Amino acid sequence: MKIAQIAPLAEACPPKLYGGTERIVSYLTEELVRQGHDVSLFASGDSVTAATLIPCSDVALRLNPAVKDFVPHHVLMLEEVRRRFDDFDVLHFHTDIFHYPMIRDFADRTVTTLHGRLDLPDLQPFYRTFSEVPLVSISDAQRLPMPPVNWAGTVHHGLPADLLPYSSHPGEGYLAFLGRISPEKRPDRAIEIAARTGAELRIAAKVDRVDQAYWEEKIAPVVAAHDNIRYIGEINEGQKAEFLGNAKALLFPIDWPEPFGLVMIEAMSCGTPIIAFNCGSVPEVIAPGISGFIVNSVDEAVQAVGRLDSLKRSQVRAAFEERFTAERMAKDYVAIYHELSGARRDAARLRRQRGDDIGLQVVA
Repeated sequence: MKIAQIAPLAEACPPKLYGGTERIVSYLTEELVRQGHDVSLFASGDSVTAATLIPCSDVALRLNPAVKDFVPHHVLMLEEVRRRFDDFDVLHFHTDIFHYPMIRDFADRTVTTLHGRLDLPDLQPFYRTFSEVPLVSISDAQRLPMPPVNWAGTVHHGLPADLLPYSSHPGEGYLAFLGRISPEKRPDRAIEIAARTGAELRIAAKVDRVDQAYWEEKIAPVVAAHDNIRYIGEINEGQKAEFLGNAKALLFPIDWPEPFGLVMIEAMSCGTPIIAFNCGSVPEVIAPGISGFIVNSVDEAVQAVGRLDSLKRSQVRAAFEERFTAERMAKDYVAIYHELSGARRDAARLRRQRGDDIGLQVVA
C-alpha cells in the first residue's frame, strides 16, 4: 500500500527527548516500511526515517525557541498534505483536530488515531459534527466519553521488539517514575509510596512550563526532604533502557483517564513489572500477577511493593512480546486500512493515476 503518515510537529519522529505521539508514529512508520509498504512521513525536518520524509518544519517546534505558536506550522503542513492527497491509498493522521474540515471530501480514505484524552466537554460538539470520519482509539477505555462516531478500531501501541532489551535482573533495584511532572501523573503518590516502603525512588521526568509552579511548590520540596528520592530530570531514548531495566518496578500512580500509557509497555519490554493505579487504560495493559499489580490506593501500592518478588521478569517480557510489539501494531493498522471504503473503492483508479501497481486489491 501507499500510505501517508501525518505526525505532529512538536517533536521529531522519533523524538530526541519526551514525545509519546511522535514516538508511536515513528515506530509505526518504520515497521510499515519493514513490512514492504510505500510510506511517506509528513513530519519535522529533523526526523529520521526509512520512509520518504516530507519535511514540514526545519526542526521540531518544541526545540525551536523562535516558534511561539504551533498552529500556523500545522496548517501549512496540512496544505502540503492537501496538495498530495491523491498520491496515497490511505492517509493516516495523528494531528488531533486540525485536519477534519480539509478531509471531508476524501475522509473514507483516511484514518485518524486519537492519542489524547477525550473526556473534555469542548470535544463533544466537535466529534458530533465530524461523526463520519474514521477514528482509531488507543484503548477501549479512551472511547468511553465520546458521542457516537465512526470507530474503525482500537489499536494498542507497540514498540520494536529490540528497542528496549530485556533485563533479567534489576541491577540497582530502585522504584522508577518516568514521564511528566504534572498533577494527573501524581508524582506525589510515587514519593509517598517510596517514603512508606523505604525503597529508593528515581524520578526521570520533564517539567513543562504549565507545570513549573506545581513542581516548585508541591514536588521539589518533598523530593529535597527525602534522602531516598532522586530527581534525574528528562532522559532520552538511549538512557531509557538502563533506567527502566535497572528498576525493580515502575510506579504508574496516575489520577486521570490515561488513554494508553506508553511507559508501561516500555517497562514491560525490559522485564520490569508495573504497579499502576486503576485508571483509564491500565486494566487493558497490565495482566495482574503477571506483568504487575493494579491498585486502588497508596496503601495497596505499598503492599504491592512487598509482593514484587512473586513476579517473574521473564513473564513480564513474554507479556510484552505477545501483545505490544510494533509488528502487531502495524498489522492491526493495515487491517484497518484495507477496511476503509474509500481505499477499497479508489485503489485501482489511484494506481492507474500514479502509474504504479502497489498494494491494494479492488474489492467488488
